[in-house]
Amino acid sequence: MQTITGQYLARYRRLDEGRDAPLLLPATGAQRRFLLVRALDRAGRPDLVPMFFAFPSGTVDPDRLRAAAARLAARHPALRARPSVVRGTPVLRLAEPEVPVTPVARLAGESAEDALRRALAEWAVDGPPMRILLAQDAGGGDPGQAREILAIVLDHAVCDGWSLGRIVAELGAAYDGRDVEEPDRDGADEQLAVYRAAVLAQLDAEERASTPAALDYWGERLRTVREHTAPPVSSATDASSGALRTRLPGVPGGVGFPALLDGCTAAVQALYGAEGGPVPLGYPWGGRPPGAEEVLGCFLNTLVFPAGSDDGAGRDSTTERWWDDLDRADTPFDAVVQAARAAGSPWTGALGGLLTVDDVRDRPALVLGGVPGTETEVDGRPVRGPFAVSVTQGDGLRLRMVWDRAVLADQDAERAFAALTDALRVPEGPVATMVL
Repeated sequence: MQTITGQYLARYRRLDEGRDAPLLLPATGAQRRFLLVRALDRAGRPDLVPMFFAFPSGTVDPDRLRAAAARLAARHPALRARPSVVRGTPVLRLAEPEVPVTPVARLAGESAEDALRRALAEWAVDGPPMRILLAQDAGGGDPGQAREILAIVLDHAVCDGWSLGRIVAELGAAYDGRDVEEPDRDGADEQLAVYRAAVLAQLDAEERASTPAALDYWGERLRTVREHTAPPVSSATDASSGALRTRLPGVPGGVGFPALLDGCTAAVQALYGAEGGPVPLGYPWGGRPPGAEEVLGCFLNTLVFPAGSDDGAGRDSTTERWWDDLDRADTPFDAVVQAARAAGSPWTGALGGLLTVDDVRDRPALVLGGVPGTETEVDGRPVRGPFAVSVTQGDGLRLRMVWDRAVLADQDAERAFAALTDALRVPEGPVATMVL
């Protein structure tokens, strides 16, 4: 039996025989998921990963930043490879190392955050996968409070959470003229070969993980998963989102992942009801095959957890099975969806929710010209799917939930967020802050 990965590699190799072969890079299973989701989106929207940093006004030199970012892109093939689909085959197409730095002008009545949201909504899918936006915040008319907000934005098809810390560190170093040199032709060719080898090693691991036994496991695991089919609460077309956040007391060593899955299960049941059946909850899981180089853009997989399982064993028993899931974490997402459908699930691959966990205890701050930026959030951006929960482990535990207001009513999302925090059994009751 030929696996989905094997079929993909056969199609890619046929492309690789053409005149554009040197410009086309293979895509991992994780990258294929993002490209196919974009292709199925009516508006063709990509999944974007923005990082926002606030600096005192006048800190950032746009020309210097643009040159630094271009040197960074020249070193990393993923940052100059534009996600594409060629004859039905997802690939990354190499282009020149270009990272636009765009000042975002505020319209009348707009805040800096409003202007950034508008710029992100206008993202052109055929441009570079990494771009930088810069908006000025007048600080309410107080010159001492004026600041500029820098948004480093990446197409999710070329980055994961581990990549973000490395990008921040190397961008700051390049801005200061340290460590990051633009490679010559021989160096660029060598980096491209290293990247290609890492992706092929990842694809080899995915093919080996798509055994009949693994597919049978995922088919049974997700056999009863279904998509939430309730009509949207709004016919709005503006893709606005709501957000809630809170900070919980820290726990030595961080909160265990099974507890976070439990919390998301409680949120799902608050949203859809205990009798609503399992909802597919996705979570990224990183890692690389043994011996593979740690290159930007080559990463594992979105795993699927059946939140709110109706297998009769109870929520805690279901959550504990995530250990068994990790034994099969290399099975690519598209193969997992196919296995679930073969087992009788009507699931098409859309996620009912997403959980991401980020440990910032070792992440460097973005420092430009000796000035550290303060990482911040710009809420209200479009959300892929009904809701997403992000957990930041650091000095305490920061929880943030965002939702699509065309799909979930604010009061339902608030109830789900309360169930999430309650499930984590925090000794001091947190107070959530609504962000409109």
